[in-house]
Amino acid sequence: MKTAPQLPIEVDSETGVWTTDALPMLYVPRHFFINNHKGIEEEIGAERYAEILYKAGYKSAWHWCEKEAALHGLSGVAVFEHYMKRLSQRGWGLFSIEAIDLDAGTCRVRLDHSAFVYEYGKVGRKIEYMFTGWFAGAMDQILAAAGSPLRTLAEQTQSGAEEGCDYGVFITRPR
Repeated sequence: MKTAPQLPIEVDSETGVWTTDALPMLYVPRHFFINNHKGIEEEIGAERYAEILYKAGYKSAWHWCEKEAALHGLSGVAVFEHYMKRLSQRGWGLFSIEAIDLDAGTCRVRLDHSAFVYEYGKVGRKIEYMFTGWFAGAMDQILAAAGSPLRTLAEQTQSGAEEGCDYGVFITRPR
């Protein structure tokens, strides 16, 4: 079964800029994005690329959560839930929160139907490292908004691209 997008999309008729909720968006084919990802990975290596993406993703997730929380009047776990919902609705895969504890600075996220696994296939390694900074950035923005000094790190512990694994897992813990 197919459905229409479940997130609000507006297109400015004068500029062509797409907007969802509080932020401008780009709409590109999945293969275009993944081919660019693969190309950079081939040039600088997955490990170095993962470091770069972690920092950029952290900053972007913080910004996204801050804007979305303000727009929708959300706080705490509701911000993280909204983030996982929007990531899922935007085609990255289906993200589900298996556990989250803001006081402890921990969460566990499961990723099914990863866009990366659809393009890479079973390559025997963790390939969704692009997402790790997103989880720490989201958690840290939510914690900071609540006045907590706690900050986190995130890592991928399992990928659907690894043999014997059908889905990805990401954990976030205190630094």
